[in-house]
Amino acid sequence: MFDTHKSFQNMYHENELTLGLHIPLENYQMSAPTMEGQIELAKKAEHYGFTALWLRDVLLKDPNFLDPAVGQIYDILIYATHLLSQTKEIAIGTSALVLPLRHPLRLAKEVATIEALFPERLIMGVSSGDRRADFHGLGVEHATRGRQFKEALDVFERALYEKYPVIDSCYGRIDQATVVPYTNQRIPTMITGFSQQDMSWIGEHGDGWMYYPQGPVQQQQAIAHWREASEPFLHSTFRPFSMPMHLDLAEDPNEEATGIRLGFRVGRNKLIELLEAYRSIGVNHLFFALFDGQRPAEDVMDELGEYVVPHFSPLSKR
Repeated sequence: MFDTHKSFQNMYHENELTLGLHIPLENYQMSAPTMEGQIELAKKAEHYGFTALWLRDVLLKDPNFLDPAVGQIYDILIYATHLLSQTKEIAIGTSALVLPLRHPLRLAKEVATIEALFPERLIMGVSSGDRRADFHGLGVEHATRGRQFKEALDVFERALYEKYPVIDSCYGRIDQATVVPYTNQRIPTMITGFSQQDMSWIGEHGDGWMYYPQGPVQQQQAIAHWREASEPFLHSTFRPFSMPMHLDLAEDPNEEATGIRLGFRVGRNKLIELLEAYRSIGVNHLFFALFDGQRPAEDVMDELGEYVVPHFSPLSKR
C-alpha cells in the first residue's frame, strides 16, 4: 500500500528505527512555548536527517489539565502547512488529530488539500482526545468520544478515498457529491493510544500504531500485543510502531539514563544504547520532545544530529 509513499518509506522499515522531533523545538518545560525560530530549526532538523516533525491538536489553554502546555499554540493543520511550505522533504506528523472534535467532511477537504500541495509528506496520527475543556468548548460529549471516533474515521476515509460515496451518518448526508481535490494515494493513518477501542479494532483499521512512551520492557509487551492484533489484517504491507520520548540530553555523553516525565535524562552514548534497545523490540520511529530539557533545544539538536542521528538515519541517507 505504501511501497511508493516517499515519507512512509523514509520513516518506516521493519527492524529499523528512524528519529523525529516534536514541535515546538524548545525547552519550555511546563510553561507556554515562545515559538521563536521554529522554521530555522525545522530546516536544521531536515538537514541532519530527522525524518519527521510532529504536531499536537490542542484547542484551548486549560490551566486545570495535568499537562498545561498548549501544543505548538497554532492550529495543527495551518501550522503543518506552514512548515511544509518552508521545508523540502521532512514529513509532518499529527500527534494526533482529535477526530470527535473535527467534522470528518471538513477534515477530508483539508487533508486532501495538504496532500495535493505537498504530496506524500503527511503522516496522520488520529485519536479520540482527552482534553475535556476542548470537548466542552465545542459542545461535544466527552463520554461518547470512542463511538464518535469510529464513526468520524469511517466517514472521513470514505469521503477522502471514494468518489461519489453515499454516506448517511450523524455528521450529515453525502449523495451525488464528492470531495475535491481527489487523492488516489492513501495517507498513512496511525491510531494513537487506544482511542477508546480494543486492540483487535486497532489492528484492523490502523496503518500503524502510535503509543505513549514506556521503558523498553513495557513497550515490548505493547508492541507484541499490536503485532498479534494486526497480523490477521497485514495483507501485503508492513505496519509500523511509533512512539514519542521526552529527552533531557546530559552534557556528559556517558551519563546513564534516569527517568523523567515521559522519558529520560541521558548522555548521548547511553542514548544510542537505549535507542538500539527500542529498535530491537520493534520500535520503527521515535520522536524526541525537548520540552523538559535543561539545555537549549538547538544545542541538543546539533549534538543529536552529529552523533546520534547517523546511527538511525533513513535508508536513503546511508
